[in-house]
Amino acid sequence: MNDMTPDRDDRSANLKGMGCSRKRVEDVRFTQGKGNYVDDVKLPGMLHGDFVRSPYAHARIKSINTEAAMALDGVVAVLTAEDLAPLSLHWMPTLAGDKQMVLADGKVLFQGQEVAFVVARDRYVAADAVELVEVDYEELPVLVDPFEALQSDVVLREDLEPGADGAHGPRKHHNHIFLWEAGDEEATNQVLDEAEVVTEETMYYHRTHPCPLETCGSVASMDKVNGKLTLWGTFQAPHVVRTVASLLSGIEEHNIRVISPDIGGGFGNKVGVYPGYVCSIVASIVTGKPVKWIEDRMENLMSTAFARDYWMTGRISATKEGKITGLHCHVTADHGAFDACADPTKYPAGFMNICTGSYDIPVAYLGVDGVYTNKAPGGVSYRCSFRVTEAVYFIERMIEVLAIELNMDAAELRRINFIKKEQFPYTAALGWEYDSGDYHTAWDKALKTVEYDALRREQAERVEAFKRGETRKLMGIGLSFFTEIVGAGPVKNCDILGMGMFDSCEIRIHPTGSAIARLGTISQGQGHATTFAQILASETGIPADSITIEEGDTDTAPYGLGTYGSRSTPVAGAATALAGRKIRAKAQMIAAYLLEVHDDDVEFDVDRFVVKGAPERFKTMKDIAYAAYNQAIPGVEPGLEAVSYYDPPNMTYPFGAYVCVMDIDVDTGVPEIRRFYALDDCGTRINPMIIEGQVHGGLTEALAVALGQEIAYDDLGNVKTGTLMDFFLPTAWETPNYETDHTVTPSPHHPIGAKGVGESPHVGGVPCFSNAVQDAFRAFGLRHTQMPHDHWRIWKTANDLGLHG
Repeated sequence: MNDMTPDRDDRSANLKGMGCSRKRVEDVRFTQGKGNYVDDVKLPGMLHGDFVRSPYAHARIKSINTEAAMALDGVVAVLTAEDLAPLSLHWMPTLAGDKQMVLADGKVLFQGQEVAFVVARDRYVAADAVELVEVDYEELPVLVDPFEALQSDVVLREDLEPGADGAHGPRKHHNHIFLWEAGDEEATNQVLDEAEVVTEETMYYHRTHPCPLETCGSVASMDKVNGKLTLWGTFQAPHVVRTVASLLSGIEEHNIRVISPDIGGGFGNKVGVYPGYVCSIVASIVTGKPVKWIEDRMENLMSTAFARDYWMTGRISATKEGKITGLHCHVTADHGAFDACADPTKYPAGFMNICTGSYDIPVAYLGVDGVYTNKAPGGVSYRCSFRVTEAVYFIERMIEVLAIELNMDAAELRRINFIKKEQFPYTAALGWEYDSGDYHTAWDKALKTVEYDALRREQAERVEAFKRGETRKLMGIGLSFFTEIVGAGPVKNCDILGMGMFDSCEIRIHPTGSAIARLGTISQGQGHATTFAQILASETGIPADSITIEEGDTDTAPYGLGTYGSRSTPVAGAATALAGRKIRAKAQMIAAYLLEVHDDDVEFDVDRFVVKGAPERFKTMKDIAYAAYNQAIPGVEPGLEAVSYYDPPNMTYPFGAYVCVMDIDVDTGVPEIRRFYALDDCGTRINPMIIEGQVHGGLTEALAVALGQEIAYDDLGNVKTGTLMDFFLPTAWETPNYETDHTVTPSPHHPIGAKGVGESPHVGGVPCFSNAVQDAFRAFGLRHTQMPHDHWRIWKTANDLGLHG
């Protein structure tokens, strides 16, 4: 019997759909220690692999002697490039269209490069055997400076034919990878030449590393009976790994199963294909047994994919009143020994061409030179969408430098130049079409909330007190306004190795009304099992608590391009919503049949279909699901399932306004973050609590990068920050309290109006922290100083400005 209770509000609350701060369903399992990570995979007879790694950044390999290692009890095999060559597996393609050594072939190109792979009965024997492998090296000149690399006679990549084009066009030097350009350089230079005000600055976004809590690893098991390869691993894009594994090994794709179990953080570090994955597969094929490879922390920091390492020189022009007229940017990008960036094929420098930021700049030019050096390869999108963090840091620093040149308040300079609400959709000078935005509203809300004018008065008073000797602390006010570009992406212009960057969702409604959905993404802590269920709850009327989300198994999930670049909600979330709408459309036909009315005479209401004008007549989704499997309904196939593949028509463009208030002890260089306000606009908000958690996490990573975290090398290519003693990871001690806020500007082309948020705080946070440090010294003549702003560098800045007396 139909019952009108509970009322509509109660039914909506029970649904826990979009907009509800539903607690993360994953956390119960994780807090009870029931996570299942790749190192938890244990198979009968499993062997363990470990790498012999190069101690040198550049050296010729004269010989490798494995006899002593092979003689150690428990060692099963030692693989070198010579063993992989007959299988054509000593080199592998990178996601950027370059090629990379799996095991060093004739020479090594960075410290920590994989030279040999030892396979043994356990990890301890493997580690002992690594020490017994004798490698005779002949050291070669080392290039760690990209500018020097472009001038040097030393050839790093001897495998590349001299003068031959690279994957992205002509190479102008043997250590050059590509020149990628966007915009109109001639028109930009003309505007700059004729401008009333022009200022120039060079800034370095230093090399850093995602450093996920769980390092990279894999377990490969080749079943020689059925010819099936099963691969467990820390893969942010399991379907991509399956396709690449098939191309490399020659095993047909239907005979490869890739499983991404729980992943302890990714942040871009686990997108690429590493030699460890390939070697574990080869070792399993050779030995006939499962082989596990798990790297340690030093290996992760030393040899897996880095982020940033961009030298950016900008020129910006404006009128005397502060209206920006042009922007020129040239980047020298240090890609390390191989071009292993995980950028879309058409964008070898990622989406750096969003470097015009949130501003209405009429003309602009971007040129990026990629360069080989003796550093680890990579260039991943560390909690940002394909170099967007670099782009935003560049433009936000250029705005600050221009404000100094104009002697203008930086907040007002931003306001003058924001893209106006009525200009959206807005086509930027470098080609992107921003979907929607309301920058002035967000900015005004942020400045009002922090009482910006009062902060500036306090800062001016602090400067005077400092000059009088009454305090040794200065005050900085860091501002940043960012627009990110996420949701890669439209197949028409975004692919990786030819694979279109769509995504997918498959939904199956059970006869009793619960559901399971499988997606081509994989969570690394983002809360997919919670938020995707909420999307489906709103679209189908099935309570989120009755929906199971599964990801990460290529044998069960539909094909998708994975999780990175804040693309889960913009792409997979859209696929989920559209699959839910397919379910709802079929459910409407079934409901109409059960209610004995025409399809058009029923309408969806939270968790049921009601007869228009007679809401007391309805069928719940539970009623409909049962009928779908147990009644013969004319013209309707049995069952209630749907699959949707979503190819977005455009990217999405979340934005935000951040303010940091910082006190700096001039004598110690220690910064104290007094207040941090973060306003984010990610369009439709699916789960406000998860959004807040994502913002807190992203801001803390931004703090780390801005205030000390880096991968540093000496002149011989030795990694100086290869342990957590040297590589800064913030703890609760360094992490401030964050104030979060929001505006809502839905994406007009996205099925639910969502834009993505996971990477926004990192994108906007880094320039905000950096600007706070630099703003503290503005009154004493500082124009720009390079990140990271650790205590020593801040102290040195104060000393260079003569503030130590």
